[in-house]
Amino acid sequence: MEETLDFHTQIQTLIEERRFRELKALLSEINAIDIAEAFYGLPQKELIIAFRFLTKDQAADTFAAMERDEQETLIHSLTDQELNEVFSDLGADDAADIVGEMPANVVSRILRSADSETRGFINELLKYPKDSAGSIMTPEYVSLRKNITVEQAFAKIRRVGLDKETIYTCYVTENRRLLGVVSARSLLIADPQTIVGDLMHENIISVKTTDDKEFAAGQIKKYGYLAIPVVDAEEKLVGIVTIDDAIEVIEEEATEDMQKMTAITPDERPYLRSSAFKIFKQRAPWLIALMLLSTFTSHILGLYENALAACIVLNSFIPMIMGTGGNAGSQASVTIIRGLSLGEIKLRDTLKILWKELRVSLICGAAIAPVAFLKVMYLDMLCLEPDGVTIALVISLTLAVTICAAKLVGALLPVVAKLIRLDPAVMASPFITVIVDALSIVLYFTFASNLVPALM
Repeated sequence: MEETLDFHTQIQTLIEERRFRELKALLSEINAIDIAEAFYGLPQKELIIAFRFLTKDQAADTFAAMERDEQETLIHSLTDQELNEVFSDLGADDAADIVGEMPANVVSRILRSADSETRGFINELLKYPKDSAGSIMTPEYVSLRKNITVEQAFAKIRRVGLDKETIYTCYVTENRRLLGVVSARSLLIADPQTIVGDLMHENIISVKTTDDKEFAAGQIKKYGYLAIPVVDAEEKLVGIVTIDDAIEVIEEEATEDMQKMTAITPDERPYLRSSAFKIFKQRAPWLIALMLLSTFTSHILGLYENALAACIVLNSFIPMIMGTGGNAGSQASVTIIRGLSLGEIKLRDTLKILWKELRVSLICGAAIAPVAFLKVMYLDMLCLEPDGVTIALVISLTLAVTICAAKLVGALLPVVAKLIRLDPAVMASPFITVIVDALSIVLYFTFASNLVPALM
């Protein structure tokens, strides 16, 4: 990171001092990803100057890795010819991603500047749903016929490979129908006169264009592929999803889940690029909703107003009970949400989940109850109260039962969300905490009303 910051400073200094030869030499030695990071935050004029000193290949790779604001600035500033050169060298999937995020007037200029082949690829990818495998695939793959020799296969790879996303896995097709896959390694170690059809693997793992992009990324992770083929309804090969796109999808989904789990509306823009008002709009509705839900807890406390007045000491332990219950519920929910996201847990496992969480909660409750009893008796000096032992037992019993209830609620809510086709992450900490808070108060005063002599 420090090195990237140093590049940023060097680029800015070289432009200000008009040492353009040194700037070109510096940029030629830096990786495109590092250049994109170094360009972040450059003033518009300096960004345009620096970008024009990139080589043709560097320009496309750097542009694909840049933040949306910098991309939009360059699109407005580059000539049609420069824009065409950038987009013609971009992968079709990267070009479609960029176009899909831009305002309509910017999209119009991009499509007008692009050559017909690039424009065709972009339009083809844009017709797929936003979160589908079709929207992140690239049509730039190597296809081979099954009846050619290895020598002929290598001749084709040399001829077309430079413009393809990957050449490590080749796809054997006939009239675009996917027949099998063959790796470059298999071709390399085979006799040059061997027929490709004899080397290909016919047991193909593929995804549909309409499958969720997270599913496609999961398949790549599951089988350890560098790319996975994408087929249409007729089983015809239309593209591939590569591992770099899969990593990006997994990162996006993880970020989105984290935002939902902390009651924030998901947003793809970097934090420092989001305005205070934008962040306010992401957070405020959830805070208002949770505040209104918490009035339910306040109402429950109101029902036990007489009990609180009769035994004021009960008041001081409410935060501890509610906090412990909320933490227990969050532990269970995060575990289940992760399992559902990774495909380790299925809806059919609901009873297994509840049975396991029940056992875990009983063990946790049995371990925490004695600790709580000793704490409230001696650290909180309840041993000096007339009904100290009874109240300590009520608190310990409430904690044990609350932990059981919280873990079951925390485990069940994400499963229910999945069942009704909601994102399980929505049912994370904030909502579970509200539910468990209300439940813990009811349990606390139910036990206290029946066991504490002052309240009977």
